[in-house]
Amino acid sequence: MAPPDVLPRPLAPDPKSVRRRLLRWYDRHRRELPWRAPPGGTPDPYRVWLSEIMLQQTTVATVAAYFRRFVVRWPTVAALAAADLDQVLHAWQGLGYYARARNLHKCARIVAGEMDGRFPESEAALRKLPGIGAYTAAAIAAIAFGRKATPVDGNVERVTARLYAVATPLPAGKKRLRALAAGLTPRRRTGDFAQAMMDLGATICTAKAPACDACPLLSDCRAGRTGRAARYPARAAKKPRPVRHGTVFWAVRGDGQVLLRRRPPKGLLGGMMEIPSTAWRDKAWTADEAAREAPLAGDWRRLEGEVRHTFTHFHLRLSVLAARVDGPAPKGALWCPPKRFSDHALPTVMKKVAGHAARETTTAPAGHSS
Repeated sequence: MAPPDVLPRPLAPDPKSVRRRLLRWYDRHRRELPWRAPPGGTPDPYRVWLSEIMLQQTTVATVAAYFRRFVVRWPTVAALAAADLDQVLHAWQGLGYYARARNLHKCARIVAGEMDGRFPESEAALRKLPGIGAYTAAAIAAIAFGRKATPVDGNVERVTARLYAVATPLPAGKKRLRALAAGLTPRRRTGDFAQAMMDLGATICTAKAPACDACPLLSDCRAGRTGRAARYPARAAKKPRPVRHGTVFWAVRGDGQVLLRRRPPKGLLGGMMEIPSTAWRDKAWTADEAAREAPLAGDWRRLEGEVRHTFTHFHLRLSVLAARVDGPAPKGALWCPPKRFSDHALPTVMKKVAGHAARETTTAPAGHSS
């Protein structure tokens, strides 16, 4: 017998019981989401694909409004393929991770132009399309086509880690969690089961304060039966994000228009518009160094303060140089009145720069150029 101060390890979950209980719960408590087919309805692969791309690293609450606007404007994959990339990037503003938008548009053109508007049904074929990785391919295959596939997102990882009390910290434990989750996946109703796991993680088996008493899987859950669900999944300590530095050029023409330019098509924020900037690097730029990178000649002065923004893998610190300038816009750039900035796909960090520059130049002492 185990010592009295050591809790016995509960039996492993019964996959059949998990499937039965979870699907029964899902039939009563499924979330109503704009991309989901109604109970008994046939999923639309376009809407499933679009939602899954939008949901990558973004919450359901944020995505819902964007999804509705997208499907009103582009109700089919052919309609989205016919759109200009600038239109798609502009509509994507606020969702972040803009490579997703570029790949979304590229994928739509391939499906519409080379596949007669039909998405492939297998995970392997789906993964050959731009922007579709292992998770997204599994989600589309299961939800849109009923294939036996196991999409494992953060919610599914958490539910699985608690069901089996997997102690290996993430990310090292991901491989085992994928295998355990695959062992739970049924041959029938695979799409419903995948969405049920996601819904359970989002509403009951939450990261903090899981509602174990309301969970349909409590009797099968190793962590829940010992009252230790909140300990799982364990996570390795995160490495601190590095800090990068850059300088942005707030170039103002005599009529008040500001210089904008398009970023390179590949890389971070690729293809979007920006207020011209130096490269972003580990070492801070001096004013003299930065001025040599200016897009136009001018009497550049450094504005007070800085703009701070955080990306997934690093923190960004931007200083701003401002000047009155004349002359035509350089190649790839254009003049734009600030009140028309919303006509362009400016990422959030550049909107912060515009707000900072407008405030600082408005309050600049008399005699200073702006």
